[in-house]
Amino acid sequence: MPPPFRFPVEVLLMLDSAPLPVHATDTVTPAREVAHDHFASGDRVVVVRGSLDGDLHGDDLTIVAPSWHTPTGQDGWRTRNPHGGTRTFSTAHPRYLIHVERHCPECFAFFRALAAELLPQLPPQGCTEGDWYTFTGLDQLVHRDDYEIAA
Repeated sequence: MPPPFRFPVEVLLMLDSAPLPVHATDTVTPAREVAHDHFASGDRVVVVRGSLDGDLHGDDLTIVAPSWHTPTGQDGWRTRNPHGGTRTFSTAHPRYLIHVERHCPECFAFFRALAAELLPQLPPQGCTEGDWYTFTGLDQLVHRDDYEIAA
């Protein structure tokens, strides 16, 4: 069995970032079909939220427990941000999540597809926050393509 794939640390944290002046289109995430049980409590995951000097990066999270994802009306996962902040706990749909500490060909392929689509649309230098995710008032992470479902 190959060793687990580990993302570089700079990929995992959304530090001080500038908002994206132009909408970057992410068609990969909405098309992703991943089963709820692909993930489990205790898994370390990342949600890609932007770029840092030409690489994708995002929020480093730990899956805590199953939770209803209200915006999509589907099973989701309650996640914990180990860095705390205003959203220490939030709920995300499985298609938004990527494994970071275990060998996962499906998540690696998803990450590569995201990189191929998003990096050409993002600045090659600096830290840029993408605009394809937001939070609802109930701390539910929702993708731009799921906004209308949530409204």
